[in-house]
Amino acid sequence: MTRPTLLEALKSRVLLGDGAMGTQLQDAGLESGHCGEAWNLDHPDRVVGIQRRYAEAGSDLILTNTFGACRIMLDRHGEGARTADINRASVAIAREALGGRGYVLGDIGPFGGLMEPYGDISRAAVERAFREQARALVEGGADGIIIETQTAFEEVEIAIAAAREAGAPVVIASFAFDRMLDEDDVRTMMGISPEQAAEFMERHGCDVAGLNCGTGVDMRFAADITRRYRATCGLPVMAQPNAGAPVLEDMKVLYKQTPGEMGDGLEGLLAAGPRIVGGCCGSTPAHIRMFREILDGKSGEQRA
Repeated sequence: MTRPTLLEALKSRVLLGDGAMGTQLQDAGLESGHCGEAWNLDHPDRVVGIQRRYAEAGSDLILTNTFGACRIMLDRHGEGARTADINRASVAIAREALGGRGYVLGDIGPFGGLMEPYGDISRAAVERAFREQARALVEGGADGIIIETQTAFEEVEIAIAAAREAGAPVVIASFAFDRMLDEDDVRTMMGISPEQAAEFMERHGCDVAGLNCGTGVDMRFAADITRRYRATCGLPVMAQPNAGAPVLEDMKVLYKQTPGEMGDGLEGLLAAGPRIVGGCCGSTPAHIRMFREILDGKSGEQRA
């Protein structure tokens, strides 16, 4: 029997993504400020170990360890010359972790700066960086590309075009929203509302509209954003909230929402109608296992 495509699978049931990667890399020995994406070549066993724990917890989707793996970001660590190799290797690692099932999403994060005229990086440089990364991820065999933790239309537009040019089978854009201090609402850092983001993603040919990360955006707000997306566009929604709001303890940012507490909010999120759910900052394999138990209890369906 032929395995369904990613888009076919999410039409039949809610798919489960993975959780945070950065904190898991740190727990595995990555020193603060060092390049976790380089571990795809230097310590692939540690990366696959993290992603295998997510797969064993029940993830249907694994995101590649490439959030900061465009050349602009890698150059800051002296790793730019290995850009294509780092990205291609990441897909093989995620595929190994899944053990022959599920789907691999090539992860493209922000390039980490501002484009001219507001910053010192040219649009052409960003276009080159995203094209190179998207091409390597697709060549590596990714089932789709997710452009995540985005806050500005200009950057997302470039990344979507790069993913399409590379031939990505599925393109997901995912915006990061912050809770407004003076009102019960959310916007991206650049002032984009969920409605504006949803309309933009549909108009620019995304296959899935995503939301992830953000300050103060808990499961309740993730559900609200999901509803607002669905009221604005016809795209399926992927929701990856943080494990609660961040707190600062001993000069370290922590996310303290337990798997049970996050699981308590999953019912409300599912009622909003996302087709893919997962976790972002602070979430762990234990959080994803809790999500899996809840999803299986609701549907009893077999995983891909």
